[in-house]
Formats: sequence, C-alpha cells, structure tokens
Amino acid sequence: MIENGYVKDIDVKYSEMDFDKSLKPYSLLNYFQDVASENAEEWGFGYSYITPKNLMWFLIKYRIEFDEYPVGLYNLRLKTAPRGYNRLFAYRDFELYSGDKLLGRAASTWSLVDFTNMSISPVDKSIDNPYMTKFQPKEDDLSYEKIPAITNVSVEKEFEVRYNDLDVNRHANNGNYIVWAFEPLDYEFKANHKPKTIDMVFKKEAKYGEKLVTQIEFLDDLTTVHNLKNVSTGEDLCVLKCRWN
Repeated sequence: MIENGYVKDIDVKYSEMDFDKSLKPYSLLNYFQDVASENAEEWGFGYSYITPKNLMWFLIKYRIEFDEYPVGLYNLRLKTAPRGYNRLFAYRDFELYSGDKLLGRAASTWSLVDFTNMSISPVDKSIDNPYMTKFQPKEDDLSYEKIPAITNVSVEKEFEVRYNDLDVNRHANNGNYIVWAFEPLDYEFKANHKPKTIDMVFKKEAKYGEKLVTQIEFLDDLTTVHNLKNVSTGEDLCVLKCRWN
C-alpha cells in the first residue's frame, strides 16, 4: 500500500462516464497520467525539470487490478508514489479510492528517453533527486501478467490517428490506446462487463495520420487479448490483456 504518497481528489465529470455512469477506462488512464505528472513536477523530476535536458518520460506498461470498478461515483481520490528505479526503468504505483474504500490499484513502468539520440537514459545518471532511489520490492506489489500473442482474431477494426489524439510529445496520448483496444468489442459486451484486471504494454508510438488496426481474441468468455498494430509497417504499437466481470 502507498504511504506518504501524492494525493489528488477528483471530481468526476459526466463526460468522463459511460451511459451507466461507470468511469471510462480512457478517463482513468488520463487521471493516472495527470497525477503522475503533477507529482513528478512537485517533487522535482517532472516535465519542466527534464525537458531542458532533452529528456522525456515514456510509459512502458501498466498492471491494473480492481476490487470494485467505479460506477456512479462522482468523487474519487487517487494516490500515487514513485517506487524508484532498477537498471533502465523507473516504477510508480497508484491507488484509487472512494472515500476510505480502496477500489483499485495499479503498477506502472517508465523509461527516461534522451531526445538527442532517442535512446534510454539511465535514471540514476540523469536525475539526482531524493525521491528517485533504487527500487525496493514489497510483498504486496502487483505482478505483471504475460500477454499471449493472438492466434485467432475474433474481431478487428481500423482507426486513424487524429490531431486531437496527440500529446505534448506529438505522439498519440497513451489514453487513446485503451480506446482503440476496446472499441472493436460489441456494444452489449461492453455494456454488461467491466474490467477486473488490465495488463497493458506500450511498444511504439503512434503519430498523426497513421492508420492503425486493433485485433482482438477471446481466450474465454471473460478474457480478451488486444493487439494494436500500425497498418503500413505491421509493427505492434500496444498489446493488452483484460479480464472482465
């Protein structure tokens, strides 16, 4: 559990909910990104600190687990804390609450990229900060699950990266990836099921105007694997595995 972390109280807007007042996964990932950015900025290793050094944080993967998916909740509390670094990666945890009730937890992995040569920059050599120390595992750490390759496509759909999808790095914001991943699922399935666990690995950026395709395989009635590809190159952009309630 997070102790002495950064806390953000969130007023959930109607635009961030589905028709049944459940929080959109896209909105949740945006919350994670925003609170991580605010925390990093306040604690001295955020955008304004690293950009002059030609550095930028890139999200690598998520593991998200829900005890209860947020439905009909207008006030949420999000906690986050950096977990330090190990070799070339840095780690961050999140906890989502309604009042004192824990709704879900997430673990995330990040890399620090040098824009001068687009290479990963070692965190300990790039950032001198008391909050960025060696990663120390805890007994209650979430475990990332392996995401299997798709062998039998159940459904697929194509998309194009819009200007509105871009972030400050001029790449598609990571929240869009979960929209593209889930969109091919039919209306009835999404209306009657909520995510229980999500594993998500970001492999390559998506740029303006590129055409993407999401392919989905049902491993069983409540487990889906999603692969987002660049149509032109065939490269994997993001892979995701979701267990549903």
